[in-house]
Amino acid sequence: MARKYSKHGPREDLWREDDDAAEAPPPPDCWLCERPCGETVIWHHPVPKSRGGRETVPMHPICQNMLITTFTNSELQRYGLDASLLRLEPRVEKFISWVANKDPDFNAALGKKKQR
Repeated sequence: MARKYSKHGPREDLWREDDDAAEAPPPPDCWLCERPCGETVIWHHPVPKSRGGRETVPMHPICQNMLITTFTNSELQRYGLDASLLRLEPRVEKFISWVANKDPDFNAALGKKKQR
């Protein structure tokens, strides 16, 4: 049975706008391009869940879309959690140099997905 009254007081007391603004942590860096993430952060599985991946990493939506459209699940499994190896791939290197000067919340269509 649910409690009628919370033992911690009303919910309005738990959240205050002035406290959040002062203690807001900096945005995480993108796992792929190493730029700070914007307002939208995607928690991506570098090794696909269908291939046994459990860890998640922060990414820009456009960086995640590039990985999904460029690589198959098998290829992503081979790279694993090693982003430095993935950055050496010519397609990724070209993408990172292109997106380097874009806004953190920049998004664009990248093309069709590769057959899995």
